[in-house]
Amino acid sequence: MPTWEKILLGIAAFVIVFLFWPGTKQAVEQSKQAENPDWKGALLPIGVVIFFIVMLIMFSRG
Repeated sequence: MPTWEKILLGIAAFVIVFLFWPGTKQAVEQSKQAENPDWKGALLPIGVVIFFIVMLIMFSRG
C-alpha cells in the first residue's frame, strides 16, 4: 500500500473517531446508569442465530 494511501487511511480513522466520540461517551455513561440487563432478551436472538447456523451446516452436508 503506498504511503499516501496510509496517510489518507489514518486521517479517515481520526475523523471517524472524532465524529463518533460524543455518542460513544454518552452510551458508556448511560450503560453505567442502567439497571441489570435482561439476559433472556439477549440470549434468545443469539440462540436462534446459532440454531440457524447449525441447521445450515447440517443441511449443507446432506
